[in-house]
Amino acid sequence: MVWLFATATGLIVANLYYAQTLIGPISRATGLDPGAAGLIVTLTQIGYCLGLMFIVPLGDLLENRRLIFIALLTTSAALLAASFTRSAALFLLASFSIGLGSVAAQIVVPFAAHMSRPETRGQTVGKVMSGLLMGIMLARPVASLVADALSWHAIFVISALGTAALAFLLRARLPQRHPGSGMHYFALLGSMWQLLKTTPILRRRAAYQACMFGAFSLFWTCVSLELTGPRFQLSQTGVAIFALVGVAGAIASPIAGRRADQGKSRSNTAIALTLGALAFAMPLFIHGNRLLELGVLVLTSIVLDMGVSANLVTGQRAIFALPAEIRSRLNGLYMALFFMGGALGSSLGGWMFAAHGWTGVLWAGLAFPLTALCIFATE
Repeated sequence: MVWLFATATGLIVANLYYAQTLIGPISRATGLDPGAAGLIVTLTQIGYCLGLMFIVPLGDLLENRRLIFIALLTTSAALLAASFTRSAALFLLASFSIGLGSVAAQIVVPFAAHMSRPETRGQTVGKVMSGLLMGIMLARPVASLVADALSWHAIFVISALGTAALAFLLRARLPQRHPGSGMHYFALLGSMWQLLKTTPILRRRAAYQACMFGAFSLFWTCVSLELTGPRFQLSQTGVAIFALVGVAGAIASPIAGRRADQGKSRSNTAIALTLGALAFAMPLFIHGNRLLELGVLVLTSIVLDMGVSANLVTGQRAIFALPAEIRSRLNGLYMALFFMGGALGSSLGGWMFAAHGWTGVLWAGLAFPLTALCIFATE
């Protein structure tokens, strides 16, 4: 079941990132202004944030398996719409809807935590989140390779069919889970503000991850533009290979989960935030020939992904240690708050690249983990 949960979350969340390395061809095909290209990623993340706030809390109210099934079919329909439209406005609407439906992944994660034993919950969550992070990281190279072989439309068609198939597989394999909150929907939403006010660990962990995910989104939104530009002149296949190497960062997830189970969350956090800052400092201060700078960017992608994944798992381990009856709402709040950081990072990255080039992007990226370290210093 852990393998099923991990695979499912990876496949679902990958839908949020297929467009990230295809911003150039999608913008040209739909007539989207280059300065607004970051909206392709930003609107997907905004849809995801809203889904986390208004759909994921239903995991504490409605039967979970049915909720996952409906969300995945919605995502499949939105992916098909994105694949066939040539209108910028319709593509952006489809992107928003893809984000909205992909919150099914964050109904699956608390499901896995609910089924695991308390003493191994961190390891279970770490393994499931490894699958989720593998989905995020593999989405970019897979999308680039498919776009090179066929077209950018093809990845959305393939994913639409895969997501629909996954919906039926999960409906067949997952047990039913009927939460016992006894609340109506609006009372459930109202309780989320109270949970945010009365749960300091939630606020702190969300702040750390919002900064880290902002840096992550900024980097991956802009790095493909830099790699295909005049300095490196890589093809989409070259970008795919670059992104594939970054997958190595996912190894930090199960390690961080195991350390969190051992009570080492504080040192986990310090290491993760430091890795985030180091990732942006390297390309800012290490310069040389084209090959050296490309190698530094590869190392940056690995180090940044390690920091983000370790911090994410440590935060979710802390959240899932809280009572089971509020777990979906806490997870929804946690993910929504840090995805707002991601939306800020991707939109800021597109603007910084257009206005100040790659160096401006790196300085903006460095500001995110440094802000998190300042917050961490008050813990």
